[in-house]
Amino acid sequence: MEIGIDSFASALYGSQSLSSVDAMEQLLDRMVQADQSGLDVFGIGEHHRKEFLDSATAVVLAAAAARTSRIRLTSAVTVLSAADPVRVFQNFATLDLISKGRAEMVVGRGSSVEAYPLFGYNLDDYDALFSEKLNLLLQIRDHEFVNWRGRFRAAIPNLPVYPRPVQQQLPVWLGVGGTPESFVRAGTLGLPLMVAVIGGNTARFRPLVDLYRQAGAQAGFAPDQLKVGLHSPGYVAATTEQAVAEYYPGYAELWTKLGRERGWPPVTRQQFDHLMGPQGVLLVGSPGQVAEKLQRHSQALGGIDRFTFQMDNAGLTHQQLMQSIKLIGEEVIPLVNQQK
Repeated sequence: MEIGIDSFASALYGSQSLSSVDAMEQLLDRMVQADQSGLDVFGIGEHHRKEFLDSATAVVLAAAAARTSRIRLTSAVTVLSAADPVRVFQNFATLDLISKGRAEMVVGRGSSVEAYPLFGYNLDDYDALFSEKLNLLLQIRDHEFVNWRGRFRAAIPNLPVYPRPVQQQLPVWLGVGGTPESFVRAGTLGLPLMVAVIGGNTARFRPLVDLYRQAGAQAGFAPDQLKVGLHSPGYVAATTEQAVAEYYPGYAELWTKLGRERGWPPVTRQQFDHLMGPQGVLLVGSPGQVAEKLQRHSQALGGIDRFTFQMDNAGLTHQQLMQSIKLIGEEVIPLVNQQK
């Protein structure tokens, strides 16, 4: 199992607010630490909000590429519906050149929708935009010359797209939430699947992951081509008691704020404790407890190939995040590998 980090490049730490310059420098330091600690992947999201600095995902990843040597660098996720697939491919192909073949992308429709009005798209076209643009992106990835016509973008009359990446086929994962059609689409296209599970019990996604695998098999893809990734909130400290004490206050603040925006009730400690349970989504605890829970989640979903922690939006300090990254690399990953 590959293990890594996803970040939204948050500039807010609880009641603290860093300058954008300091927040970005600290983020790059964490990406270097992840590389040095043996993590497999680091992803940067895409938002267009004041509290996040990830609107130009490929630029952040390119800065990290120049400072790292082995870790894979990916988006998490690229809001493809509101982007030009030609430019997306060019950005990540360039990242692949800078990183010497370590670039990937996770593409999706986006759970935060601020990109749509910002770039002049209609939310009524939410799925149609993504379907068309994903088709174009995959054509560009697989063919140097592209002959394409669609509804939302000017036609491409047998034109080349440059630069080409180092990797023969730039990895494109499909980021999904809970929509069955998205799982089927990923399987039908033979794309690796990244499932964002941010609430409830992880095992409830097993039927959807099974749908993905069934669709992929029916489309002629071998089981080893149908990779499954899992993205969830988590945090590792020396002890579970320390992890909870440091993580819960910021987590409750963040999710209560999001609840006001999206119609969820405020977070309670009882809810948090449930999510900390054996099947709950949160991977918060000591290295041993988190490693054990990772294996449990993998078994519940029929095996996962990649897991990424989301942990920089819970009011944690840079020092706490750096220490957590070290623990994931030095203790969690070896424990997971021992349990194979």
